[in-house]
Amino acid sequence: MTSPINPVLPGFHPDPSVCRVGEDYYLACSSFEYFPGIPLLHSRDLVHWTQIGNVLDRPGQLHLPPGTPASGGVYAPTLRYHGGRFWLIVTNVSGGGNFIVTTTDPAGPWSDPLPLPGVHGIDPDLAWDDDDGTCYCTTAGVNQVRLDPETGRTFGEPYPIWSGSPGAKAPEAPHLYRIRDHWYLLLAEGGTERGHAVSIARGPTPAGPFEPCPRNPIVTHRGIDHPIQNTGHADLVQAPDGSWWMVLLGVRPGGGTPGWHVLGRETFLAPVRWDDDGWPVVGEVPVELPPLRWPLYPAAEPPVRDDFDAAELDPRWISPRGRTVDQVTNKVRPGWLTLRSIFVGRRQQHRSCRVRTKIDAAAGTGGLAVRLDDRHRYSIEASEGAVAVHAVVGTLRTVVEKMAVQPGPVVLRIDIVETTGDWDPLAGPDSLTFGIEFFDGTFCALATLDGRYLSTEVAGGFTGRVIGLYATQGTVHADWFDYEPLS
Repeated sequence: MTSPINPVLPGFHPDPSVCRVGEDYYLACSSFEYFPGIPLLHSRDLVHWTQIGNVLDRPGQLHLPPGTPASGGVYAPTLRYHGGRFWLIVTNVSGGGNFIVTTTDPAGPWSDPLPLPGVHGIDPDLAWDDDDGTCYCTTAGVNQVRLDPETGRTFGEPYPIWSGSPGAKAPEAPHLYRIRDHWYLLLAEGGTERGHAVSIARGPTPAGPFEPCPRNPIVTHRGIDHPIQNTGHADLVQAPDGSWWMVLLGVRPGGGTPGWHVLGRETFLAPVRWDDDGWPVVGEVPVELPPLRWPLYPAAEPPVRDDFDAAELDPRWISPRGRTVDQVTNKVRPGWLTLRSIFVGRRQQHRSCRVRTKIDAAAGTGGLAVRLDDRHRYSIEASEGAVAVHAVVGTLRTVVEKMAVQPGPVVLRIDIVETTGDWDPLAGPDSLTFGIEFFDGTFCALATLDGRYLSTEVAGGFTGRVIGLYATQGTVHADWFDYEPLS
């Protein structure tokens, strides 16, 4: 096991759930209003991760109605391996409630959803008692019910179990484990903002009674001066060498007061040891943030360059609420991505980065956008003979700058630069510069915008920035997309 390079999954990768099969680790995250849903990642060391697919990659698996709001949709999966199969239980808060999907190959395909009408609440967890085969489902709140995961049938009424520290709000993200002679119940509490924390209790049975750890919370960054905040929503996994590890979410606020996080909630990693009394001790509290260095990923994950030559889109491309082959296809114009009335993007994973694309908007209007949600986004948009920078912040919609260009394809560029230097209480987290790049490599900047308005602290919600391509009218073609980390 190498030392953690945190965050191990930068950018919008919240609510991590992890399991190990042999020497392979698999991890799933929340995807909220985006389709395909639930990114599925693989690793051999818990540090270097590669996305191998999405669990919910067919419209029949994921119903996101047109009115699905930002931060609606798919919440907090739990990923487990049992009986030769992978099991994933999750909540679609915008349609369908709780359900289970399964597979023998985590790269997919995954099964159609099995509805769970008797399971209420969010953040469902699955745990099996190997002594008698009973499956227990525990949800935020915290409530538990016995479940047949093959049929979706529940047995009896849900019953309350340990709900975290006295007075702590929002007990959620329960995960139940049998470790040696005890059943351990891991919880997030305190809300997913600055008060977020992880606590644990143990008992003789899956239903308790549960005794809380005397050191609770075992992880929290609330009230401390640290570059990582909002730490919580954790899961435990044991490595082949017997060591234990915790994956958890956190954020990296930037700028002045109150601090703005723009990449969303990211996945971090921390080592765990067990004390003489049988309680877990997180080896790095606070969770440390070593200097980020490139490559963050091994050679299999270079800086993003997509020439749209593959038969299908890479699984990292996502769209709000869904998309059809008529809206996004690379089969109309070979080597180009064709867009009609759609946004398709990839998570922003670095606080400083450069994004470029070559757009042909002769038959439509579209371009390159940075999206936090429908009401908070910036874009540089091409139409035949013109390029314009647009800003949407809440109810404010404005054209910031516009210029005429020669007809034909144009290279659009966004430079995102993290705020550094002496601390300024009024400074935003970053700046976004929009412009066009001429074919001799020179750059013409049209506008620079404050990044705080594309942050969770301004917009609210649970997601992070997604950067990508869009068409609002007619048909737009993109020859390539290039994402270059600058930090």
